Amino acid sequence: MSKKRLKRKKFDREIETLQIELCRLQAWTKETGARIVVIFEGRDAAGKGGVIKRITERVSPRVFRVVALPTPTEREKSQLFIQRYVQHLPAAGEIVLFDRSWYNRAGVEHVMGFCSQEEYENFINDIPKFENAMVGDGIILIKYFFDISPEVQEERFKRRINDARKHWKLSSMDVESWSRWSDYTIAYRNMIEKTHTEQAPWFRVPANEKRSARLNCISHLLSCIPYEAIPFESPILSRQRNITQELKEIGVFSESVPRTF
Repeated sequence: MSKKRLKRKKFDREIETLQIELCRLQAWTKETGARIVVIFEGRDAAGKGGVIKRITERVSPRVFRVVALPTPTEREKSQLFIQRYVQHLPAAGEIVLFDRSWYNRAGVEHVMGFCSQEEYENFINDIPKFENAMVGDGIILIKYFFDISPEVQEERFKRRINDARKHWKLSSMDVESWSRWSDYTIAYRNMIEKTHTEQAPWFRVPANEKRSARLNCISHLLSCIPYEAIPFESPILSRQRNITQELKEIGVFSESVPRTF
């Protein structure tokens, strides 16, 4: 079962500090034109969405973009596999967070038989080359795998079943992953072993305790990027004008006009 939960007050203090740093990272990214890709993979119900939510709470969606692609269409299935992901890679000054990524091929598609053995093997052999090319072109690539125990996954699935607000989080594929725990364990182990490279290593996030996992992941993410604080020039607010009086003087505003607010 999960370990003792981090107290809410301590979590709130630490997440606020980290979110300030994320804002500094955002300013640096915009200033330098950096391109950053962060991949979040892992067990179902391991907390990937929760950490992404905490990362994006206080930053601009124009800089931090979340990519969570749905099931591919028939047209997308006929394309080069990596094609639907490439179009979401960042331009200068952007940070893209993949809530699951091209590694679906090595996980759910492989385990559930949605791709052939040849397609799987081609992916495993080719994706390190693709990622090395990304890094070689100047993209900062960080890959996380969120891991939980079968007991914690069962506990979280039961919460989703019993809470109508969380039903949308529980899909048929999630349920299937529970019954195929061993198959997914083997698939994920092989995925990590064969796609862990010096240029694009995997980082494992133990996530039985959600709050600690969120803090650890965000802290590590910040440590992986050589950002610097960009000086903030506070704007000087001029003396506030009496807009209402000015509108009265030019006849635009009248007290006789009924107010609807």
